[in-house]
Amino acid sequence: MSGGGHSGGGHIGVHPHWNIGPFVVNADTMIMTWITMAVILFIGFLAARTVTKQRVPSGAQNFLEMVFENLGAQFEQTLGAKASRFAPLLLTLFLFLLVGNWIGLIPKFSSPTNDLNTTLGMALMIMIIVHLSGIIDKGAVKYFKHFLEPNPIFLIIHMVEEVAKPTTLAFRLFGNILAGEILIIILVALVPIWMPLPNVIWLAFSVFVGVIQAFIFTMLSMSYISNAVQDEHHD
Repeated sequence: MSGGGHSGGGHIGVHPHWNIGPFVVNADTMIMTWITMAVILFIGFLAARTVTKQRVPSGAQNFLEMVFENLGAQFEQTLGAKASRFAPLLLTLFLFLLVGNWIGLIPKFSSPTNDLNTTLGMALMIMIIVHLSGIIDKGAVKYFKHFLEPNPIFLIIHMVEEVAKPTTLAFRLFGNILAGEILIIILVALVPIWMPLPNVIWLAFSVFVGVIQAFIFTMLSMSYISNAVQDEHHD
C-alpha cells in the first residue's frame, strides 16, 4: 500500500515501508498512528489524574470537558436517546482525528491522516458500523428494505450513494491535511528565516483546518449512523 504524503522535510508522496509477509505497510503512517494514540491516552491520563486530585477542573480536563460537552450536545440533538450508545465511539474518533491532523505540523513528523490508507480505512470502518447498527436496531429485512424505497429502481441510486459516502469522507480529509502539510514545507523552504510571518499565519490556519476536518468527519459519521438507527419517528 502506498499513497499520501510525508512532511517534515521528507520526500512528498514517498513512504518508508515495512514488508510483512505479502503486505507492504507504510512505516511512517503506522508510527505516527501509534504516537497519536499515545498522546490521546496521555491526555486522558492527565485529565483523569486531575479529577482525583482536584475538585475544580483545570488544564487538560477543562479542554476535554469543553470538547465532550459541545460534541455531546450535537450527538443528543441528532441521535436522541441513542446518543449515549455511540458517543464514546464518536468522541474517540474526533480526538484521534484532531491529534492526528495536528501532529503533522510538528517538524519531522507527518499526520497519519495524510495517508489515504488511513482515511479510507477509517471511512470504511464507519460504514461497517453504520450498516451493522442499522441491522441490529431494525432487523436485516427492514433495514435493507429501505434501499428499495420509494421504488425498486432506486436501488441503483442508493448503492451509488453508499459507495460515495466513504469515498468522500476519506478523500476530503486526506486531501485537506496533505495539502496543508505540503504548503508548510514549501513555505519553510521559500520564506527567509527573518520573515516568519507567512509561516506563522499558515500554521495557524492549518491548526484551524485540522479542527474543522476532524469535526466534519465526526459529524458526517454521526449523521450516517443516525440515518441507519433512527426510526421514522425519532426516539
